[in-house]
Amino acid sequence: MITIVGGVYRERCMRPAWDDVYGSAGRAATAIARFGGQAELHACVDSDAEVVIDARAAYEGFRFIASNIDRSVKFDYIHGLSTPEIRGGSVRSKMQVTAEKVLRFGMIDGTAVVHSEYAVFDPQNADDPELFRVNGSTAKHLALVLNRYEAELLVPNSSGLSVQDLANALANQERAEVVVIKMGPQGALVYDKGAISTVPSYRTERVWKIGSGDNFAAHFAQGWMDGGLSAPEAAKIASIATAFYCENQGFPDSSLLASFNPQALQLSARYRDGYRPTVYLAGPFFTLAELWLVGQARRDLQAMGMDVFSPYHDVGIGSADDVVQKDLEGVRDCDVLLALGDGLDSGTIYEVGYARALNKPVVFYSENESDQDRKMMEGSDCHITDDYVSAIYQTVWEAVAL
Repeated sequence: MITIVGGVYRERCMRPAWDDVYGSAGRAATAIARFGGQAELHACVDSDAEVVIDARAAYEGFRFIASNIDRSVKFDYIHGLSTPEIRGGSVRSKMQVTAEKVLRFGMIDGTAVVHSEYAVFDPQNADDPELFRVNGSTAKHLALVLNRYEAELLVPNSSGLSVQDLANALANQERAEVVVIKMGPQGALVYDKGAISTVPSYRTERVWKIGSGDNFAAHFAQGWMDGGLSAPEAAKIASIATAFYCENQGFPDSSLLASFNPQALQLSARYRDGYRPTVYLAGPFFTLAELWLVGQARRDLQAMGMDVFSPYHDVGIGSADDVVQKDLEGVRDCDVLLALGDGLDSGTIYEVGYARALNKPVVFYSENESDQDRKMMEGSDCHITDDYVSAIYQTVWEAVAL
């Protein structure tokens, strides 16, 4: 039995459309139950959320212990990589749980004090993550699961530290046996009682990002605390299960995961040595909506470690004599081209063709164009997707493998 403590929230996403009640703890309970594990979920919820989770617990076979509050937190996303608008949570809650095996998530609307023999802790806060023991929580055997950004926030004077140094510092600081630091395309580093190893990330055709970290923590906790796996083995299973979740926007059972064989992301030697790939961002920028999308894609690519050449930002608007040769030079110098294809802008289509003539990888993002209108892109081996987040990830994956 794994006891899960954390937030249960309503989540809404504009693109792709999504509206459900999960949150970190609710999603972990479903992930563990679907995989055949026993789970007990503790969360603070309002009456509307309680009805949803009660029904899900009855159907999926986990136990739900609710603490009632007036209004649960709601997350509103434009897309899976956007910073959500967060509403509610003005009253901070505090839960107390004692159990043998605990998976604890950080919460934006409160905290959970846990006492356990084994604990897995995911701080789940990009702004102000909380250390496990700072609120009085205790565990004889502790594993931390977090991303590199959170690790840097939690370790004093972390500037310039390698990820291995961050893991060692966190292990000493928190008296943790295991530290798992997720590193995006580079997979995850696993510190296990002083031994360092890594597990890969896996490529998928589509990427449903919301809750992917929750799924990783749940499968790691189940493997490490309930399945008798070593920390590296549990992290590898968690990485594959997360790829399944991203691909299918759903949770695997053991048989589904056994038949799921995603491709491990192969990083190029130059990327491993510190090379920063360049993405040419092709797309129209003649309306506010077009400019918004160009700016959003540029920020998301940069946040994932890419250099971005954007004709709007790096060349500007001008005559053909002013801009064309500079744009074409940008295509020649880039590693990968991401095309924002809706509208079939003539300049964008020309840049796609020029990039393919130079044998540059192209990711073509288009929600509204027909198969007929995308025929040339398909026939010239562009990677075509109708999902924005998948387009960003596919671009990054192409770039880091070159």
